[in-house]
Amino acid sequence: MTRIVVLPHENLCPEGAVLEAEPGESVCRALLRNDIEIEHACEMSCACTTCHVVVREGYDSMEEPDELEDDYLDKAWGLEPDSRLSCQAIVADEDLVVEIPKYTINMVSERH
Repeated sequence: MTRIVVLPHENLCPEGAVLEAEPGESVCRALLRNDIEIEHACEMSCACTTCHVVVREGYDSMEEPDELEDDYLDKAWGLEPDSRLSCQAIVADEDLVVEIPKYTINMVSERH
């Protein structure tokens, strides 16, 4: 099992969380399985940016994002060098520290 430390998020997990994930499981599935209701508008098909996360530790243990994921990440709100779409970020054997950004692109567009 791999440990995922989720940093506190105002709405989704105010206290933060520590999860267990199987290598080969996506970060998104691990979050959802642990009742952290991260948005995933495209049902985890790599067709939006709503499940965007920043991998603060353990980024290099995962496979590199493919071209399609990179294209969507370019549209994500709050993009950082260690950003991933959690539906495409597959847990390996190294523990991860993950931050869920405060907003998704959907939330930002609804505010205007």
